[in-house]
Amino acid sequence: MTTRTRAARSSYVCSECGHRAAQWVGRCPGCQAWGTLTEQAEPVRAATAGGGLRRVAAGAPSTPARPIAEVALDSARARPSGVDELDRVLGGGLVPGAVVLLAGEPGVGKSTLLLEVAAKAAASLGGGSVLYVTGEESAGQVRLRAERTGALHDRLFLAAESDLSSILGHVDALRPDLLIVDSVQTMTSPEVDGSPGGVTQTRAVTVALTALAKERGLPVLLVGHVTKDGNIAGPRVLEHLVDVVLAFEGDKHSTLRMVRGVKNRFGPADEVGCFELRDEGIVGLPDPSGLFLARFGATRASVVPGTAVTVVMDGRRPLLAEVQALVASSSMPTPRRAVSGLDSSRVAMLLAILERRGRVRLQDSEVYTATVGGMKVTEPAADLALAMAVASAKNDVALPPDLVVLGELGLAGEVRRVSGVRRRLAEAARLGFTHALVPPDSDAGTGTGMKVTEVSDVSQVLARIRRASA
Repeated sequence: MTTRTRAARSSYVCSECGHRAAQWVGRCPGCQAWGTLTEQAEPVRAATAGGGLRRVAAGAPSTPARPIAEVALDSARARPSGVDELDRVLGGGLVPGAVVLLAGEPGVGKSTLLLEVAAKAAASLGGGSVLYVTGEESAGQVRLRAERTGALHDRLFLAAESDLSSILGHVDALRPDLLIVDSVQTMTSPEVDGSPGGVTQTRAVTVALTALAKERGLPVLLVGHVTKDGNIAGPRVLEHLVDVVLAFEGDKHSTLRMVRGVKNRFGPADEVGCFELRDEGIVGLPDPSGLFLARFGATRASVVPGTAVTVVMDGRRPLLAEVQALVASSSMPTPRRAVSGLDSSRVAMLLAILERRGRVRLQDSEVYTATVGGMKVTEPAADLALAMAVASAKNDVALPPDLVVLGELGLAGEVRRVSGVRRRLAEAARLGFTHALVPPDSDAGTGTGMKVTEVSDVSQVLARIRRASA
C-alpha cells in the first residue's frame, strides 16, 4: 500500500489554556487572554492512500489481563504523610505512584506546607528519604525556612534544579520514597522546545514525572501556579494527567488556610483540610470552628444584637460560622449596602425578602453584613441566620447565645430544607449549643440532645424577635 505525506504547517497555541487555532488572533478564543497565541509547527503525519492514519500493528502486552478480583491492592494502599489535615483531604495519605498537584496563589503558603510534609514524611519513613526539588528559590532560602519552621531532617534532601534531566539524575542517585517538585511551571525538558512555564514545556515535564511515578511507585507532589482568575496555570490537560488536584486557598489578611480537594482518584473529592499559618510554620486545625465565632466558649454569653450563628458544610466538613449585621439610619437617598465574606447578590435578595415578606423597614437604613474570621459563606443554608442577624440589629434585640440557625429562604419568604441537618446539629451540640431553628421536615432527630424548633416562614421567626423587643 502506498502512502503519502501531508505537508507540514503551523498552528498557534495559547500559552495559558492550550487552545489551538489555525491562524493568529490577538485574543485567545478559549480563555479570552490577550497576546498569548504563539506559533508552533505541527508534526508531519503519514497517511494511507485512503486518507486515514496508518494502522498500528498489534504487539505483545507487557502484563497479561487478569480478573479484577485478583489484582493486588498492596501497591494502592495509602501511607500517612504525617500531616493529619492533608491526609484527610487525600483520603488517608499518599498512595505509591500517585501524582498530586497542589495549586494556589503566590504567598499563600504552598512551599511552607510541602516543606512540613517533607520533614514529617522523612521522619516517618524509617530508613527512607525524601527529595525536595526547588526551581523558584535557592537552596539557602529553603534552608532558612526549614530552620524557622523546624523542618530539618537528616533524610530530607534538597536540590535547586530546574532541568528535568537533572531531577531524574537525583532520583536515580537517591532512590527517594517521596518526590516534591516546586514548582512544575519552572521545570524544563531539554527534549522539548518552548519557554519555561509554557504549554509545551509544562505538559512535557508533567508527562515525564507522571511516567516516573507510575514506573517506580514513587509518590510525587507538584506545586502549580494559578492565573489571576484563580485557575490552575498551564494547559487543562495537567489536571487530567495527575491523580489528585488540591486547591490551597486563603486570605492574605487572615491566618486561616484551606486545602480543598478538586479531584481525587483514591478518595473523596469534596474534603477540606484546615490549617493556620503561624510564624513557626503551618499547623493543622482539627477543630477550626472557634476561628469563625467572635465569642467562643465561656465568653459566648456576652452577645450583642446583630449576630447569629449557623453551620455551613464545606465539602463534608461542618463548620460553625457567625454572621454579623449592623443597621444604621441614613439620610442619603440611596443608603449604603456593604458586604464582607458573603455573596453580595444573595444579601441584596435577602434584604428584599425582609422588606417585603418580613415587614422590616430597611429602605432608609444603611446595612453592613460580614462574617467572622475571614470565612467566606456562600451556602444558602446561612440565609435564615443572616436574616435574623439583620432583624436583630434593626430591632436592637440580641438572639440567645446558645441558638444555632439553619435554613434557606425563598422569594416567598418560606424556609426551605437544607442537606445534612443531622450532621450540622451534631457539630453545634458538640460545641455547646442547645437550641436550633431548622426548616420543616428536616428529620433532625433527637440524637443530638438539642431543643429543635421547626420554622416554615421568615415572618414566623421575625415575630419572635418583635415580641422580645416589645
